[in-house]
Amino acid sequence: MSYTKDVKNEILNIKRSRTEYIAELSAFILNNTIINNDFSIATENINIARRYNQLIKELYNTIPKITIRRKYNFNKNNFYILDYIDKKNILLDLGIFNKNIVSDYIIDNIDEKKAYISGVFMAVGSINDPKKSRYHLEFLIKNKENAYFFNDLLNEFNLNSKVISRTKNYMVYIKESEKISDFLKLIKAYNSVLYFENIRVYRDQVNMTNRLNNCEQANVEKTINTANRQLKYIDTIYKYDAVNLLDERTIEVMEYRRKYPESSLVELSEIISLETDKSITKSGLNHKFRKIKDLALKLDGGLK
Repeated sequence: MSYTKDVKNEILNIKRSRTEYIAELSAFILNNTIINNDFSIATENINIARRYNQLIKELYNTIPKITIRRKYNFNKNNFYILDYIDKKNILLDLGIFNKNIVSDYIIDNIDEKKAYISGVFMAVGSINDPKKSRYHLEFLIKNKENAYFFNDLLNEFNLNSKVISRTKNYMVYIKESEKISDFLKLIKAYNSVLYFENIRVYRDQVNMTNRLNNCEQANVEKTINTANRQLKYIDTIYKYDAVNLLDERTIEVMEYRRKYPESSLVELSEIISLETDKSITKSGLNHKFRKIKDLALKLDGGLK
């Protein structure tokens, strides 16, 4: 079972007020198929078919013509089609006067807006499983006006959704993990929130560990490269027999670099301070190695 299906199944049995049911149903039907005064519901999820069939029956005392088709894809799922013929009264009651957007009075308060958002998700929403792929929540909406209307509605709840045009429809989408989690809370899919947050925390920890490891590796490589350059300068000074041009403390630093070629400057400063009883800081070492570099470059202009 997909994560999207898990989320939808979780919110199927949420209890709502009559006006909230109407808001949810209005969103769901608007994002299915409406032709003149007829509308239909098409879904692979039998639980969704049952919910909206029962909801329409309770609200409007009507039943649809039901068609079950066998899909010949890899899943071989059934496809459930519920056709409601000549139901202008239902469409009017649901505030659907055209096939673009719903009437404002259908979503007159926050709870009705949340129910409406749930209805759109049930009809055309999908969400990636955070365990398997990147964070992504999307709604594929048929027309531009409805897409931007819904996008504005989502952003009333600070979900930072956006709209892009596709070949045959418009995609309203959310990519930020925190905002997707907020969306799941908004539609009251609380078990799905727990699953999503557990995976999100785990992935954040893994990403942080990877970043730290990468940073540590980069620091190790930087330390080795710096030490190798310093050793090259030291070898040049010995090659030209120019050690006597340096002071005693700098010569001592050169010998310790040769003895500890893989140590960082911090480690080398601690080693020298401990073994000689003469404190030297990282900054002091940097100063000594600049003198070593300057002399080496004077001796051999081909060095870098």
